[in-house]
Amino acid sequence: MAKSENQKLKLLLLKDYLERNTDPEHPASLQDILSYLESRGVLAERKSVYRDIQTLLDYGCDIVATRGKSAAYYMNASTFDMAELKLLADAVISSKFLTEKKSAELLKKLGTLTSRHQALELRRDLVVSGRVKSMNESVFYNVDALHEAIRGNSQIRFRYFEWGRNGERVYRKEERSASPYALCWDDANYYLISYTAEHGITHFRVDKMADIRCTGEPRIQNEQTRALYLTNYGKEIFGMYNGQLQQVRMRFDNSLTGVVIDRFGKDLMLIPDGPEHFTCVAEVMVSPLFFGWVASFGTRVRLLFPASVVAEYRDYIAEIHKLYSNPRGGQPAAFPATE
Repeated sequence: MAKSENQKLKLLLLKDYLERNTDPEHPASLQDILSYLESRGVLAERKSVYRDIQTLLDYGCDIVATRGKSAAYYMNASTFDMAELKLLADAVISSKFLTEKKSAELLKKLGTLTSRHQALELRRDLVVSGRVKSMNESVFYNVDALHEAIRGNSQIRFRYFEWGRNGERVYRKEERSASPYALCWDDANYYLISYTAEHGITHFRVDKMADIRCTGEPRIQNEQTRALYLTNYGKEIFGMYNGQLQQVRMRFDNSLTGVVIDRFGKDLMLIPDGPEHFTCVAEVMVSPLFFGWVASFGTRVRLLFPASVVAEYRDYIAEIHKLYSNPRGGQPAAFPATE
């Protein structure tokens, strides 16, 4: 058989075909391979394909031949298996800081790491469209710019905005400057942990930052920044809301054991307090977000110490109660009866 003009591409085309079109459930017969090569302008003999498959095996490709009367071949994924790819796909989908467009692009790229058949299992269009996602397309590149500033020990300047009622950006008047120290993932959003001259340790939502640039000036180093212990930061702070770092003693119902461990880590000491409760001491940023977390468990948790935090929490609850009380100052308004 005369060689066609694209013979030099044959080995690459064969590798690409096996990677994109085959898996354990979808092996390709030799005739499938020959037909594909012919469609790409490459005429090949069976013996030459056998030799090419052996060459790819020698190179390190994980090609498997099925048993039976007619051999078929498939490429095992060598970088990621399907469980890992699905985990990455779910992380992309659940990331609020990624727009729907960027999420779809990343899912498509993840699909190129496996066969086209298994790539269909990574499609989550129905789920993506139902999630609350960022409206800031540049956030993906903001993360890269902030990592560059942190690696380069550089202060940054940027603009910060909020979303208006009609979905438009409403920028703060002044440009901001900050010393970036870390990026933190909290409640499916990216936050920048930084130091500013005005407010000390400050958090910024990365998807609300724009026009980020490095100034080249070294980051501010002081007692506050040196005290940052980023490993435990996510345990101490609630909703990225700054507050005073304090050791708080709490009493929980046993049913909340998993919740407490998920929040503060398995190394937290849980001390039995009777048959149905336990106490613990955790270091937290005391803030309205922390009080909201405590309130979400109702009577199953009680703050015990220090007295100042107990008093703050009592005032927090009292303000909420006042909001829903009868405007005339009487008892709380009763809910209408339901049938």
